[in-house]
Amino acid sequence: MACAVSAVYAGNPDRRGQAGATELLIQPWAQSGGWAGINSANVRGIESERMNVAGLAFLSKTELNFTRTTWLSGSDIFVNAFGIGQRLNESSVLGITVMSIDAGDIEITTVGQPDGGLGVFKPSFVNLGLSYARSFSERIHGGITLRIISQSTTDVSSQGAAFDAGIQYITGEKDRVKFGIALRNVGTPMAFGGDGLAARGTMQGSSIALTLAQRSQLFELPSLMNIGGSYDFWLVGQDDYKLTVAANFTSNSFTNDQFGLGGEFSWKGMFAVRAGYQYEDGIRDYTERQTAHDFINAGFSINAPFGASRFSLDYAYRSTKPFNGTHMYGVRISL
Repeated sequence: MACAVSAVYAGNPDRRGQAGATELLIQPWAQSGGWAGINSANVRGIESERMNVAGLAFLSKTELNFTRTTWLSGSDIFVNAFGIGQRLNESSVLGITVMSIDAGDIEITTVGQPDGGLGVFKPSFVNLGLSYARSFSERIHGGITLRIISQSTTDVSSQGAAFDAGIQYITGEKDRVKFGIALRNVGTPMAFGGDGLAARGTMQGSSIALTLAQRSQLFELPSLMNIGGSYDFWLVGQDDYKLTVAANFTSNSFTNDQFGLGGEFSWKGMFAVRAGYQYEDGIRDYTERQTAHDFINAGFSINAPFGASRFSLDYAYRSTKPFNGTHMYGVRISL
């Protein structure tokens, strides 16, 4: 992790907007969505593979999680995420996750036929993650994720790989205090290729038709670093009412740095409400800001125990301008 810090901090304002595979910045899980993605210190379970994979080490036995997101409501874009985590032994946990973006059917247009009529195409954005987390002691937990990235259309595609790594540290009476640090999206540059970048033609002075391929420019991945902390307030007893406050700083290599603050109130582990806010330079100025998510994120969870298992429903709303907000619906099953 220390070796990659210099790469994360290598960003500067001149590089903003130059990274590709920016779907890696999307938080696809409903529970973390209600936090505004600032819960890098206290995230738990399979959805920790996005914020801080060290939180996967707290999984009790088996967990399944599915979330469907209406991204920027009105844009007809949906984000689907599915994950399964399994404890291997007393200290190790393995997780597998898949995230895909459904952008729908897009009309094919050309210079000669700008109004379409040539059919449709459907772009594909898929991320496959393999995560491993381990508890080194009661206080220190760590993890790493290998993520395979795939972007494609009918005749152009790009593939790549990235690594995430994270550590969480717990201390204080009743484990009230938590700290976390995570590096994300550290990988090799990617480039597009395929028949869509090739054309048939003849060279000057020759009658022989040749296939001419254009080379696509390499692009970097949107690497970042999360540093966060949280504190638990037990209001009535150990298992009754709990208030958790959290803060997070995100250092982005290719976009603005972000500062986040949020909280969650839970009752006996059966019901929880949460809210969070992320600030970055220019976010309150409609003409200068670089994100559509502009204000408060909020959500809730309902957890229903069934013997030793637990069934949970999650919902999160993220305010946007323009569009009509981002809505996230999740289902978790803990066995």
